[in-house]
Amino acid sequence: MRKGPLAGMRVLELGQLIAAPVAGQILADLGAEVVKLERPGRGDEYRHYGPAFLRGPDGDRTDMSAGFLVTNLNKRSIAVDFGTDEGRKLVLDLTAKADVVIENFRPGTLDAQGLGRADMLKVNPALVYLGISGFGRTGPYADLPGTDSAFQAISGLMSVTGAPADLPQKVGAPVVDQVTALYATIGVLAALMERAKTGAGQAVDVSLLDCSLALMAGRSAEYFVTGNVPQRFGHRTIGAAPAQIFRCSDGHINVQAGFDHHFRILCERLGRPELALDPRYADRDLRAEHVDTLEAELQAIFEQRTVAEWYALLREAKLICAPIYDVKQCFDDPHVAASGALRSVAHPVAGPVDVLANPIRFEATPIETYDCAPGLGEHGDAVMREWLGLDEQGIAALRRAAVLA
Repeated sequence: MRKGPLAGMRVLELGQLIAAPVAGQILADLGAEVVKLERPGRGDEYRHYGPAFLRGPDGDRTDMSAGFLVTNLNKRSIAVDFGTDEGRKLVLDLTAKADVVIENFRPGTLDAQGLGRADMLKVNPALVYLGISGFGRTGPYADLPGTDSAFQAISGLMSVTGAPADLPQKVGAPVVDQVTALYATIGVLAALMERAKTGAGQAVDVSLLDCSLALMAGRSAEYFVTGNVPQRFGHRTIGAAPAQIFRCSDGHINVQAGFDHHFRILCERLGRPELALDPRYADRDLRAEHVDTLEAELQAIFEQRTVAEWYALLREAKLICAPIYDVKQCFDDPHVAASGALRSVAHPVAGPVDVLANPIRFEATPIETYDCAPGLGEHGDAVMREWLGLDEQGIAALRRAAVLA
C-alpha cells in the first residue's frame, strides 16, 4: 500500500508513450496504486524509444528506455492480451475493481474491442474514465494520429518559437504531452471530488490539441485583441526590454529587467547608471521600441565578464536572471542540488538510477517513496491475487490460455 493523499485509490492505466503514462505517474506519486496494463511481448512502445536506454553491467540494453523510466515510476505492470474474449473479460474484471481508468488509444479503438468507456462504466458506474486523445473525439481530425511535435505545429507554438529569420522551432522538450498530463490529472481529481458527493463516476476527455491551444493562450490573446498574428521574437521577451539573453565571455545569461526599477538597478550594476537617464530608455515601452540599440549597448558590457561573475553580481541585487545551463550544469548548481529534486531508484539490472522527484511538496503527507518503473508484466501474479482474489491455480489457467503473460 502506497502512502500519500491518494492512498487506497486504484488506477488501471492503458497508457502508451507520454501523456497518459505521465498522468498515471502523477497519480502514483500522490499515493494511488497504479497498475499499467501492457500488451504481452513488447509492452508500451515507449520502452523501446531511444537513443538512451538503461543498460546492464555488461552493456546490454534492457527493455527500458530513459523516457519510459521517467514516465512510469511508482507503477506496477501486468501484461494482458485483451484482443481475446478471455483477455477482454479480465480487463473488465479489473475495471470493476478500479477507481480510475486511463487510456490514450485513438478514439474508437477500445470501443471496437468491447473495452470503451460505455463498456467500462457499465461494469463500474462509479468509475472515473480518463480518455486522452490527439484531436479529441469529434471533428474531421478525430481519427488521426498525432505526436507532441504535431500539436506544437498546429497550435501555433512553433510559429512563435525561434529567431525571426530562422525556421519555426520545436521546443526542446515534449511540453504538450506534459501539459496534457497535468490537465488530465486535474480532470481526474475533480471527477473524484464530484464522485465523493454523488457516488457516480464519469468520463473525462482531454486532447493534446486542446491542451496545446491552452498552452498558447497568452500569445493567442494578442491576436484576439489586436487582429495581429503573433510573431517570433527569438531570445527576446515580447513587450519588455531588456528581457533577453546576453552573451558573456564564456557563455550566456538570461536577464529579465523590463520593469523600470529593475532597469535602473541593472544599469547601476553594469557600471552604466546614465543609461537609465537616456530618454530612449525612460520606460518599458520606449525600451521595447529601441531594443536594438539598447541590446547593442548592453551586449558590449556583458561580454567583458564571465557568466558566473554576472550571475553573482545581478543575483546579489535581486534581479531576475539565470545562467543558460546545459543539463549537467543544471544539476551541478548548488541550489538545484539542495532542492531535493533528485531521487535514486534501483533497477534490477542497471542498478541505481537518478530520477526527478515529483515537484509537489506536501507538508503533512510528503512523497517519500520512489520505485523504479516496472518490467513488462512484473506484477501480474500479485495484481491477480490482490485485485481479483485469484489463487495460484486461477493465475496458472490465465497463463495457459495466454491471456496473462
